[in-house]
Amino acid sequence: MTTVRRGAAAFAAAAVLCTGLAPVATAAPSPSATPAPPAVPAGLYGTKDPTYDGVWRQSLAFIAQTTNGVQPADEAVAWLTKQQCASGAFSSFRADPAKPCDATTMLDTNATAVAVQAFTGLKAKSADPKPLAATAEAGASWLKSVQNKDGGWGYNPGGPSDANSTSIVVSALTALGQKPGEVKSAEGRTAYDALLTLSLPCSAKDGAGAFAYQPDKDGKLLANADATAAATLAGLGKGITARGVEPQQTPACTAETKPTIDRAALNGASYLAAALAKTGHLNTPPMPGATDPTEQPDFGNTADAVVALAAAGATKEATGALTWLQKNSAAWAKENGPAAYAQLTLAATAMHVDPTAFGSTDLLKELAATGPAPKASPTATAEASDEDGSGSSNLWWIIGIGAVVGIGIGFLLSGRKK
Repeated sequence: MTTVRRGAAAFAAAAVLCTGLAPVATAAPSPSATPAPPAVPAGLYGTKDPTYDGVWRQSLAFIAQTTNGVQPADEAVAWLTKQQCASGAFSSFRADPAKPCDATTMLDTNATAVAVQAFTGLKAKSADPKPLAATAEAGASWLKSVQNKDGGWGYNPGGPSDANSTSIVVSALTALGQKPGEVKSAEGRTAYDALLTLSLPCSAKDGAGAFAYQPDKDGKLLANADATAAATLAGLGKGITARGVEPQQTPACTAETKPTIDRAALNGASYLAAALAKTGHLNTPPMPGATDPTEQPDFGNTADAVVALAAAGATKEATGALTWLQKNSAAWAKENGPAAYAQLTLAATAMHVDPTAFGSTDLLKELAATGPAPKASPTATAEASDEDGSGSSNLWWIIGIGAVVGIGIGFLLSGRKK
């Protein structure tokens, strides 16, 4: 679940692949002006082009906020509600939600799954939860209707299953209180069956215990940190709002004669722990054609890895990465906006760290500033109480967090990147 949506990456990759299938032009086409990106509509978080991540960043922002007792503005909730198609599905972004979805609408399993989680969190504090619950249930029903035969999900319905898409659907089902292991395809397979096919064995020379996003063109599995963080959470039966658990345990890659998803998840955690131990954070390779050939820090994947390790009980192995994020992520988050602030917030809450004091940044305040002012928040309530002399802000913050823990809503990831 990285900040820059995988949707943009999938689109770009598809464009590259399609060039190999398209007929060779006999003459260069006349240059044409690049179409202007759609305007950012009222109610949407962030100021950048929402074409590939509108629903994703809005939903992720809601999840981070409601997990910490913040109630988003009605205007923002209404925007996301209108993005849903009659089938229950969501696309990455619909510029004209008044126009019904049709065969040309690019439906998006990742956007749908994260929206399901957003509405599940929103209904918990709503005075009228039924419409929000119905929206979430409709999204989940559509997801089940497009499950692949192997038990997994692809980015778009009918596409090959990948670890990230499958994992974010598991997170959505978990948030609804459903059991992903009981959701079966037409051939009787589950999401966990699909994920096990993408798990690298402990005997692998490179990437032991990791998960691959998909097999490469030769059918080989290549370790992918983003996919591993997502699949580790899914394998544990947890979602992107997972919290650190006790007792603390150092993950190790352990082979089994008959692999289980639980063991594969812990093996994934061992891969992430080893990767973080090298530099304290994950890296991303340079983009093709980049002038600087060196790897760059990957803030989004590092945050996702923190959540996954915390959920696996490996909080000790995640602490260094969280500290690194606290010291170094402010500029990255400011540049990338709501989804970045949301990822950092989820990493903080997973490690039981106050997101309002994340290094020198108040993540919830910065996240709220990217969209319409929240309808309610523990911080605002606390400040009002202090002015009246009737309470302490720290006390109200603790009460707000305690209430959210009681809600128990359900994960990054799907990853969105590159």
